[in-house]
Amino acid sequence: MPTRRTLIQSAAATALATPWLSSLSRAQAWPAKPITFVVPFPAGGGTDLVVRAMQSKLQAELGVPVIVDNRSGAGGTVGTGTAARAAPDGYTLIVTTTSTVAAALAVYPKLGYDPVKDLKHITFLGVSPYILAVPASLEVKNLREFIAYAKAHKGQLNYASVGAGTLSHLIGELFKQRAGVEVTHVPYRGAAPALVDLMGGVVQALFDNPATLTQQIRAGKVKGLATTQKSALLSELPTFSESGLGSFTPELWYGIAAPANTPDSVVQRVHAAIAKVQEDRSLRADYLSKGVTPLSLPTSLMQQRIAYDTQLWGSVAKSVGARAE
Repeated sequence: MPTRRTLIQSAAATALATPWLSSLSRAQAWPAKPITFVVPFPAGGGTDLVVRAMQSKLQAELGVPVIVDNRSGAGGTVGTGTAARAAPDGYTLIVTTTSTVAAALAVYPKLGYDPVKDLKHITFLGVSPYILAVPASLEVKNLREFIAYAKAHKGQLNYASVGAGTLSHLIGELFKQRAGVEVTHVPYRGAAPALVDLMGGVVQALFDNPATLTQQIRAGKVKGLATTQKSALLSELPTFSESGLGSFTPELWYGIAAPANTPDSVVQRVHAAIAKVQEDRSLRADYLSKGVTPLSLPTSLMQQRIAYDTQLWGSVAKSVGARAE
């Protein structure tokens, strides 16, 4: 028969274990309610399209609704910062890009989050090249002609980006430096409004990805001049290198992160679920149709890639003086 001392010790042990057991139970029960993916760019842009392509399949895999919440502003840093401060319970996940993680620290002196300390990076979704597009009405047929046109109209042309400090912006600045042209940067709150003004001739160039530009290029509403990497989606486009600009090969990656301190068990579940839906042939075909190559890496390799890109784009931002408030 248990002694009084044994009962007291057992009760104390149970009390000490209760918080841990409760936490474990919550983690094991995840997900028990809808999950929100915060996309820090407007609906209709490349990042948004990539996430919505997997939305229904991920919903079926996890067994709960998956909500896409577009929170744009400041080159994607507003939505990213807001989501980074959400409860670390796995119910708010963050769609990241090269811009909001690797470039943000260098470009935003008052960034409201630390891409390393405040985010727990889970997995990549895919990678995409960048395309230089111009209005259909602009009288140039290729990259060489555009560079010559820009030099002949020194300081008179504008180029759009999907936001100050984004990779779209930094690639534009790097292009100006490499091509020796003076073109004024005009930042937008995402790809959709930038594309509208490109089609209308308000701006004369836009650096963005195939997910945003292919449909408009195919419809003849804008002209694609060159791509940073070969893409099966727009195989007719030459690369910048083939067009005489040397080694100009930057690319954009899309990823998923969670607020820091999100339980590892939840992170592993998210990683496994996304890896499984990425194996779906129809999803892979959908990604490729948007010019995105599916990409899944172990967490350690993902961290190495992020560290490399942070150094690369930090040095580019510094070299061209790219800053955003």
